[in-house]
Amino acid sequence: MSTRAKIPLSDFITLQRGFDLPTARRKEGNVPVIASTGIAGYHNEAKVKGPGVVIGRSGSIGGGQYAANDFWPLNTTLWVKDFKGNNPRFTYYLLKGIDFTRFNAGAGVPTLNRNHIDNLCVSNFIPAEQARIASILSAYDDLIENNRRRIQLLEESARLLYREWFVHLRFPGHEDVKIIDGVPEGWGESTLGDNIVLNYGKALKADDRIEGKYPVYGSSGFVGTHKKLLVKGPGIIVGRKGNVGSVFWSSKDFHPIDTVYYIDTESSDYYLYNALHYMQFVSSDAAVPGLNRNYAYSRPYLLPPETIRSHFENTVTPIYGQIFKLNDYNEKLKQARDLLLPRLMNWEVAV
Repeated sequence: MSTRAKIPLSDFITLQRGFDLPTARRKEGNVPVIASTGIAGYHNEAKVKGPGVVIGRSGSIGGGQYAANDFWPLNTTLWVKDFKGNNPRFTYYLLKGIDFTRFNAGAGVPTLNRNHIDNLCVSNFIPAEQARIASILSAYDDLIENNRRRIQLLEESARLLYREWFVHLRFPGHEDVKIIDGVPEGWGESTLGDNIVLNYGKALKADDRIEGKYPVYGSSGFVGTHKKLLVKGPGIIVGRKGNVGSVFWSSKDFHPIDTVYYIDTESSDYYLYNALHYMQFVSSDAAVPGLNRNYAYSRPYLLPPETIRSHFENTVTPIYGQIFKLNDYNEKLKQARDLLLPRLMNWEVAV
């Protein structure tokens, strides 16, 4: 490994705190609003010209997000105000590879004070090296993004099919079926609680997780991995605290934490998974958003004939199969990128 000069972070870039933008003030648009954990929504106005780089300042520290176009960084972030001639994409990878959590200055909520990291030393790459490293690593991210878009299209196709058959009631053979009081003849009307059990997840703090092969789910979705499973997959996860009524599918054995309910594999299928997205769950707590289980159980649940339900399952199973394969591929790409990143930054790989 070569030894190269290092410079203070403040000589490499200038960081600035983001800007407040409550949800109520946001107007429909296509400008990404970036929080400490990622895109938190969209707005019709940008605060910063792209390309840009953002890291988490409060709540979630560090990480790193690259914005190719104009954006609005929230006040829970720090964004690069001045690249000082450095490659923005390289800057993103350099910051992504730094463990900023060791600079946590918050007693309760994790907080990063930019003044505490000004003297942090970073590798001093010349422009040509920066461009080469950015090109190598962005090849992984471009593949990941392409797969993510394909996943979105596949998910949308499955949702549209569900909506066509079970919301608009244009299922195969609907022309020959009478609609009585809004329900096709021969279909059943029930409640969610008469058909499934919402099981409580189990607490697993981030500090107690040991990285492994089992995905960990919270009410915001995938939050990490653990070496032990809690539930055999496939299964469905429903947000209980925080992100009320969010719905996720795990194709693998998994660990749902205590902010969610889960539905076991015997009851989980793609019809139920899609139906849950239409349940219109509401919060039962004004302070911390929460989903009351008895309220969830009371939600109306339409029961199509087994022939229709099986036809739907057989039709969408190949679609979801492609989604799972693309997700697995993306995980492998991320792992390869994250293994390569520090080797490039430490000059262990020639550029």
